[in-house]
Amino acid sequence: MKVAIVGASGAVGQEFLRVLDERNFPIDELVLFGSSRSAGRKYTFRGKEIEVKLLQHNDDFKGVDIAFTSAGAGTSKEFAETITKYGAVMIDNSSAFRMDADIPLVVPEVNPDDALNRPRGIIANPNCTTIQMVVALKAIENLTHIKRVHVSTYQAASGAGAAAMDELYEQYRQVLAGEPVTVEKFAYQLAFNLIPQIDVFTENGYTKEEMKMYNETRKIMHSDVQVSATCVRVPALRSHSESIWIETERPVSVEEAREAFAHGEGLVLMDNPEKKEYPMPLFLAGKDPVYVGRIRKDLANENGLTFWIVGDQIKKGAALNAVQIAEYLIKVKNIG
Repeated sequence: MKVAIVGASGAVGQEFLRVLDERNFPIDELVLFGSSRSAGRKYTFRGKEIEVKLLQHNDDFKGVDIAFTSAGAGTSKEFAETITKYGAVMIDNSSAFRMDADIPLVVPEVNPDDALNRPRGIIANPNCTTIQMVVALKAIENLTHIKRVHVSTYQAASGAGAAAMDELYEQYRQVLAGEPVTVEKFAYQLAFNLIPQIDVFTENGYTKEEMKMYNETRKIMHSDVQVSATCVRVPALRSHSESIWIETERPVSVEEAREAFAHGEGLVLMDNPEKKEYPMPLFLAGKDPVYVGRIRKDLANENGLTFWIVGDQIKKGAALNAVQIAEYLIKVKNIG
């Protein structure tokens, strides 16, 4: 099994290295690719030092079985043909292909079989906020159809990459030291603040991030579900949180929902209000599952249910989901 990582030096690229190692992913040869900025850097994987190659239009992907790409939509679009030319399965972490009709958009706990039909050799990894939400929604969808979702996200600095996490640290230090605050990665200072905008605004007043949650959820779940989202950047370092309200075809009791979440694939139930037990990003960074708590009946809708989820954006929201797709393909002998 020959595996490539494109964008090896970024936050998600580095997470790929950790996740592949943690999960003992079957690799005979690993190749790393990056831009001219990161080419030549060396990373150790399973005791072996690997140098990052410059990503170019050549035959470097000959013999590669799986290519995990996380170098931005522009790079993915430009190099997709080069990467897949010799039969590599490209599992793409950018937004480049998510809504293309002939490219599957996959969350293994929800729609793994979609990964088997990939006419262009590409599988898209959904947006981080969508991934963790649909893992939770699937548990309820198994009970009764979800008609509507309202969601507010509380997205950590990690969603904007490693440099954004560094900037948040630096901003807190600057504020506490009484120094001028550096603002580069976000539109405004994030330390001691919330920013109710992630990505650019579209004509309907929603941001692209919010519209991704609408469109991607429907594609992944093969559903007519209506999703209305508000996405907010918060000064947490890593792990996104979401407050979710759903309306189902029939009423679902709290007990039934709790049972469904407790047995849902990729989920951990953390819901004990009496003991103040509920998911929080500070304590769940670096964890694989999506955690669910604060499960309640919606007071405004008899068919409504509301709950809170937390998931590590770089792990389940990115690298881990992509690796799980590859694991599924290996399991069903659809690759390699």
